[in-house]
Amino acid sequence: MARRRRSGGDVDVLPGFRLPVRRVQERVTHPISRDHWPATLAPVRQLLDDGLDLGPATVLVGENGSGKSTLVEAVAGAFGLSVEGGSANTAHWADDEDAGGPGGRLRDVSPLQRHLQLVRGAGASRWGYFLRAETMHATFAALLERVQGSPDRLAMSHGESYLALLEDHFDGSGLYLLDEPESALSFESQLALVGVLAAQVASGRAQVVVATHSPLVAALPGARVMEVSERGLHEVAWEDLDVVAHWRSFLGAPERYLRHIRP
Repeated sequence: MARRRRSGGDVDVLPGFRLPVRRVQERVTHPISRDHWPATLAPVRQLLDDGLDLGPATVLVGENGSGKSTLVEAVAGAFGLSVEGGSANTAHWADDEDAGGPGGRLRDVSPLQRHLQLVRGAGASRWGYFLRAETMHATFAALLERVQGSPDRLAMSHGESYLALLEDHFDGSGLYLLDEPESALSFESQLALVGVLAAQVASGRAQVVVATHSPLVAALPGARVMEVSERGLHEVAWEDLDVVAHWRSFLGAPERYLRHIRP
């Protein structure tokens, strides 16, 4: 069994495993002006200029507005998934105007996806799933009732429904994309999330790409960690992430931060 060394540890790669997406790069037949958003964001511009190789697990870590969600959303759209979240079936449902598609509440196109080309692994799985916190609860509650007949999910909390979706859908080969999955999850639930993702990566049958600002989620074993900031995209060790340094400093002396907050 081959092994790939990443900043988060070793990742076992099963012989014959083909990554659904080996590389993300600009589509030469449909370039985007670097003066137009989102190419004005340094991480997006860097990806367009240099491309980005993806391994079995990639974690994009950055503050709100850094561009990490823009990148994950665009990869999801270029892969054929709805940018609102879900599988390929969800994207097909979003195309149905009577079901809330172009004439309804779903936004099914990223402004960046048409400018991206995905270099796919020959013979790799073309199944994918995009899970995003921003729209998951409202969109997926309706979708689960329509597609799976599961209205009981409406009674679950945001965190419970999130983990239930993970258990239901993150159990096969393919590409799994997650945008800020830590939203509404407790510490224990974030650990459970990391456990699910780590098991998928360790199975050698799945590829995972996560955008997060959680140091816990960023600690996904074996993942390639990329810091996303106004400086662009940079591979770093987990312990060197800005967010890890900030949390360590706060937990070591919270009073130094809280004294600046006015009631």
